[in-house]
Amino acid sequence: MFKPRIIFPLFLAAFLFWGCPKKQVVKGKAKPVPEEEVVEKVIAPEETLQQTAPEIPERPELKLERIFFDFDKSDIREDAATGLKKNAEMLKLYPEVKIIIEGHCCRIGTAEYNLALGERRAKAARDYLLMLGITPDRMSIVSYGEERPLDPNNLPRNRRCEFVIKK
Repeated sequence: MFKPRIIFPLFLAAFLFWGCPKKQVVKGKAKPVPEEEVVEKVIAPEETLQQTAPEIPERPELKLERIFFDFDKSDIREDAATGLKKNAEMLKLYPEVKIIIEGHCCRIGTAEYNLALGERRAKAARDYLLMLGITPDRMSIVSYGEERPLDPNNLPRNRRCEFVIKK
């Protein structure tokens, strides 16, 4: 009689030996599998700078115009409004700049009165710049009254506001 313990392993070995398909050999030239084509572009240093950093337009030199006032007045005159508009445009080009607005007067009147008038002039200039879009944190005011004349012999030239860049 056949013993099942011996027959099954023999049957399994025969099946694996004769039943598995053999490797097929293809005759002829083997065609290479195409690889992805990599194109390298050499970039000149000038091109690298242009691609990485956007061009920043040149800003004009920062210059702020002084404005003048009529005798015993702190109202913004038409010519002063034009100067303040130019100053506002310039300050918008330089958003990091902070300024001090100095109010000045001529020597007519008492020192106390002229200090108060210089302060009113500086506040009027600041308020006009605020109206033109300059933020209040960028501006401070000071009054020098008659202490710092531009021209001691020309009184109308001393009735003014100066715009000084804070450092």
